[in-house]
Amino acid sequence: MVASVEHGYTKDKSALLARLKRIEGQIRGIERMVAEDAYCIDVLTQVAAADSALRSVSIKLLEQHVGHCVAHAEGAELDEKVAEVTKTISRLVR
Repeated sequence: MVASVEHGYTKDKSALLARLKRIEGQIRGIERMVAEDAYCIDVLTQVAAADSALRSVSIKLLEQHVGHCVAHAEGAELDEKVAEVTKTISRLVR
């Protein structure tokens, strides 16, 4: 039997999945807009909205990771987790 690992987002998993499904719908809508030759600015507006939604998910996941995984780490593991979070934040702000 494989032990279940609890991640920082586990308690909000259903809300997170629902949010990702909505973003998936936004992406499909953008794809449809391009296929139907929608006005560029309208497409870009929807891309910006989807980007913002993904960034919001990223921030929530990061917050939960810090509050759960990093907060419970000690010693060398804490140093590794802090370095990992710093690297992740660097990727997110590019």
